[in-house]
Amino acid sequence: MSAARAIARRKLADSRARNISFALLFGLVAYANVVGYRNTYPTPRDRLSFVHAFGGNASVRLFYGKPYDLLSVGGYSAWRVGGILSIFAAMWGILAAVRALRAEEDSGREELILAGVVSRRAAYLAALAAIATGALMLWLALFLGLIAAQLPVGESAYLALSTVSVVPVFAGVGAFASQLAPTRRVALELSSAALVVMLVLRVIADTSSGLDLLRWATPLGWAEELRPFTGSQPFVLILPLATAALLLVIAGLVSVRRDVGSGMLPARDSAPPRPRLLSSPTALALRDELGSFTGWLLGTGFFALIIGLISTSVSSAGISGNLQRQLQKLGAVSITKPSGYIGLSFLFFVLAVSLFSCAQIAAARHEEAEERLETLFALPVDRRRWLAGRLALALAGAVAISLAAGVFAWAGAALQNAHVSLESMLEAGANCLPVALLFLGLAALAFALLPRASAGIAYGLVALAFVWQLFGGLLGAPHWLLDLSPFQHVGLVPAQAFKLGAAAIMLALAALSAGAALWLFRRRDLMGV
Repeated sequence: MSAARAIARRKLADSRARNISFALLFGLVAYANVVGYRNTYPTPRDRLSFVHAFGGNASVRLFYGKPYDLLSVGGYSAWRVGGILSIFAAMWGILAAVRALRAEEDSGREELILAGVVSRRAAYLAALAAIATGALMLWLALFLGLIAAQLPVGESAYLALSTVSVVPVFAGVGAFASQLAPTRRVALELSSAALVVMLVLRVIADTSSGLDLLRWATPLGWAEELRPFTGSQPFVLILPLATAALLLVIAGLVSVRRDVGSGMLPARDSAPPRPRLLSSPTALALRDELGSFTGWLLGTGFFALIIGLISTSVSSAGISGNLQRQLQKLGAVSITKPSGYIGLSFLFFVLAVSLFSCAQIAAARHEEAEERLETLFALPVDRRRWLAGRLALALAGAVAISLAAGVFAWAGAALQNAHVSLESMLEAGANCLPVALLFLGLAALAFALLPRASAGIAYGLVALAFVWQLFGGLLGAPHWLLDLSPFQHVGLVPAQAFKLGAAAIMLALAALSAGAALWLFRRRDLMGV
């Protein structure tokens, strides 16, 4: 048992960055939404206007699900916090299970562990123990965020439980997919496909009349039916617990019988040659990242379309003076017009493109950690040219995603006769690039200087800058402190003018950082895991 506990601790330590990041997200989202609602809609009249504007809006339900009580702080929190964070909890469950099970086999570490005194069953249970501990961290972070926002302790615990109730189900999905799939990537694809299907079922149930029963066909719907703050139904917990137990037991039975490194689905040991995108290291990187690019494009485009679709309903709603004052602190923009709401919303697309840029540097680091670069650089391949190719690929992807956000937001706004021009929305898309490229350059510099910590540094800088921009203004921080965040220097296009001077400075800093990264990368040693 001591060996199994050591394995569980090691797996938990390996996932600490992901667990801490998700825990902070859960706590901050919970606190910000509760406090924001209470301060923005302090009176029954303000809340009634909010209900009239958003209570029956099908586009908003795509994000958060069906609202049951938007007149109370608790009912709003159950809808807003539980609706969006249950999706992130499902994602966490999949990532945690696939990382703890399939990824360990792909790396070869599982074979070393099983070569000792640890049985397959003990190793599997140790992985589940690490996942359960991470899920408890999410619950605790969400619970603390809710009680810090002065919600009742008991109901806060129940809302946190209902939100996190999807974790064991999707951890079971990830565990089962890890037994089916021959590789980590296939396991993630199978699990993600299951999540998409479950999310689509919830969306159909929440946005279509007469199809409420579909909510009982998805774990995301079960989380809604637990009804925190709006008539609790704790008996519904039987569904996620029973489903998770079934999936995890089946996955465990399969794991102790199959060969390590294999899957129930046959691996493609041979296939017809596909020479496309094999002409250079950069082309190969594009081939490897094509699926990721497609996901970023589709995801960004979908959310941009929704922003455009709801822009008129938000702008035509009765906006309280208190809300207007809060928005003045964020960006001196009024959302009484569709252009103002879209401009403010595009701050989140700036964040998304910045995270995409960090993901590209993380992918480059992954190549190095797997020691693929040692083989590549043994060939006549120049280090600087390789890194420059990766940076060019990230630049092209950032441009494509940014412009896709502008085009899809324009399309959604045009469908609602919002009178926002395509030219202005393309400018809003281009407005995402200066900040994103600055973080790309800084991430590349971190990769050249501190490769093992580069991903954490890159994501940490983006998160810190965005959170400071979001909360610093609301808290009344001094202007010079707010100016430390690159997000502070973004004009909220199309409601505001593009800040050309600030953009030029950020692009110059990005170029200097990238140039320094190219120079430093040529001179440092390659580092594995």
